[in-house]
Amino acid sequence: MQRRLFEDLVDSDVVRHRTAQTYTLPVSIVLHAVVLVSIVIVPLLTSAELPAPASSVKAFFVEPQGAPPPPPPPPPPAPRAATARPVQQAPTPDSAKFVAPVETPDEIKPDQGMDLGIEGGVPGGVEGGVPGGVVGGVVGGLPAAPPPPVQAVRVGGQIKEPKKINNVNPVYPDIAKQARVQGIVILECTISPQGRVTDVKVLRGIPLLDQAAIDAVKQWTYTPTLLNGVPVPVIMTVTVNFKLN
Repeated sequence: MQRRLFEDLVDSDVVRHRTAQTYTLPVSIVLHAVVLVSIVIVPLLTSAELPAPASSVKAFFVEPQGAPPPPPPPPPPAPRAATARPVQQAPTPDSAKFVAPVETPDEIKPDQGMDLGIEGGVPGGVEGGVPGGVVGGVVGGLPAAPPPPVQAVRVGGQIKEPKKINNVNPVYPDIAKQARVQGIVILECTISPQGRVTDVKVLRGIPLLDQAAIDAVKQWTYTPTLLNGVPVPVIMTVTVNFKLN
């Protein structure tokens, strides 16, 4: 046995011995060829349809979108504006020119003529109007313009201070009482010809007491002040004393 083994391994052996390895290579090649033919050719010969792919497989593929719709047709051109043709007016007859009537009127109305005044006249009027008057004037003439307003005069000199006929004491503000505020408020008043106080200005005041003094003075009334026998408005200075008891 040992002798036979060494004879197979040495190339210098003259006699070639056949072993199992001699037939292994051709048989392997034939088997691989048969398997390859069955894998490639057999599926081509079958005419059965392929199964539909599963929904999980379809999710990886995007269906092709259809072609976009064609654009809308362009709008029709706007109709051309019709050019207005000038209308030829019929020639109007000249009013100053006498035109003979086509038909004879049944009744002839008298001409109104010019308005010569009020029918029956006006008491104390003159026939034909007042000489030197104006056509369309107002009977009796225009009313007289109102006299200009009389400016207020300041008390002093010949203008005596009017006498107070109605006195109203001021209301002491609570906030001034709590703050223990007292003193004198000096005001400048304008008195109308009827003796009423129409305007009041503070000349020297106390912030917590000014409004109370103004409200009281506006309720005062005086006798009318006469200048040359005519009542006139006057300007005078008054004082309001605030004192805590």
